[in-house]
Amino acid sequence: MFGSVSSIDHNLILTGYIGPGQVGIARRCAERLRIPFIDFAARFEERVEMTADDVKAQYGDARLRSIESDLVAELVLARGTLIHISGQVLQYGERISAMGSTGPIFCLVATLDAVLTRLHVALGARYHNPKERSLALGSLRREWEIRSHPGIQEIDATGLDDAALIETLTQRWRSLTGVIDWRG
Repeated sequence: MFGSVSSIDHNLILTGYIGPGQVGIARRCAERLRIPFIDFAARFEERVEMTADDVKAQYGDARLRSIESDLVAELVLARGTLIHISGQVLQYGERISAMGSTGPIFCLVATLDAVLTRLHVALGARYHNPKERSLALGSLRREWEIRSHPGIQEIDATGLDDAALIETLTQRWRSLTGVIDWRG
């Protein structure tokens, strides 16, 4: 699955949904591993100076997919990097295969109760609005569809605090890629 890339050059691709703090967890994990960090959504917004939703609304789905594909093609060239990317973005076309050729793809998951609790905290009063809650759950369902693809490494974050989750991610990445803990 990882091609001929040397173990120190494997990326760690992180996707899934556990709550609003996932980008921070990804960034801290990259710091722990002492590797560069790329957040796909932030890179997308830097590139087009709009959110993906705004691009889709103004220019349509085809333009959105084109920009995403260009960015994924760039990210496939990255080595030894933690890449945080939406499962919805990864599932389009051959992106899972392309990204998976650079390193393992980890999908963070949690029990539905844990996710609903996190959604309640993140949405605040909007959680009680059935439409808002339905949109959030629909996004979660689309995000977790990636779990059905072969080779996706699931990590259940339900009972893990941030530190334990980061430790689990780093240890699983190291065991799959053969990268030793060279932090000293």
